[in-house]
Amino acid sequence: MTSLLGSEIYNKPVLRVGNISLSFHQASAAVVQRIIERFGYDVETKQAPHEMMFKIHEKGDVDFLVSAWLPSSHEVYLNRYLEDIEQLGVLYEPYCIWGVPNYVPIGMVDSVEDLLKPEVADRMTKLIQGIGAGAGISRFSRQMIQVYGLDQRGYYFENGTEEECFAAFDQAVAKGKWAIVPLWHPQFLHEMYPIRELKEPKGLLGIQDQATLIVRKETLPLVSENLIQVLRDLHLGNAAVTRMDYYINKKGMSPLEAADTWMEENQEKTLKWFSRL
Repeated sequence: MTSLLGSEIYNKPVLRVGNISLSFHQASAAVVQRIIERFGYDVETKQAPHEMMFKIHEKGDVDFLVSAWLPSSHEVYLNRYLEDIEQLGVLYEPYCIWGVPNYVPIGMVDSVEDLLKPEVADRMTKLIQGIGAGAGISRFSRQMIQVYGLDQRGYYFENGTEEECFAAFDQAVAKGKWAIVPLWHPQFLHEMYPIRELKEPKGLLGIQDQATLIVRKETLPLVSENLIQVLRDLHLGNAAVTRMDYYINKKGMSPLEAADTWMEENQEKTLKWFSRL
């Protein structure tokens, strides 16, 4: 099998790629990095939590941001400097959920509103363990606790790390407990468990977003038109990002190793990206 990952060396500017410091963002950013490198550019990378990463991009300390979830989750951060950026490709279509293990009977728990039933509240783990405060799912979840009155039944949401969020769900499933995970697609837990999405009739979890690759306008003249066109057309899809996220979190791969593996497994798709070389 011919590798796709070699690149010739050109006298071109170093391009700076930033991503939010969560593993699925790292995965999609690694693919973008490999594409940019394949077109002959050196790449510097930087990552930071949600709001901080957008501030870094706003200041011009990175050229590309992988990626902004628009419009629901990240538009609030991007609106500050819309005149300075251009939207390129939609990498995948993320959306937020509250989910439960599939062994929780759907006849008892089908909707967020069902969490208020006394017989459900008696069995459900009250801690809803989230990730960082800047994530859309965290903002949405805190609002849901109040609007649905879940706090009156003892439910509470706590921010934490990715590891704390996922470990809480792993441990619940291992013990057969009823638990809620504030999650999203794409995400590696969906490769491991059948997680049932709860209906959310008040629409507080936002809509399906578009994970959009963002570039600063001042960077565009420095980059070949062919590369920009590839990045405009680039689409990975939820399944691809979920798979790479699984490689990172459960196979111990680095983001670049996960991207390399996925690209080698999908050469028919990735060869099309490089037909413009």
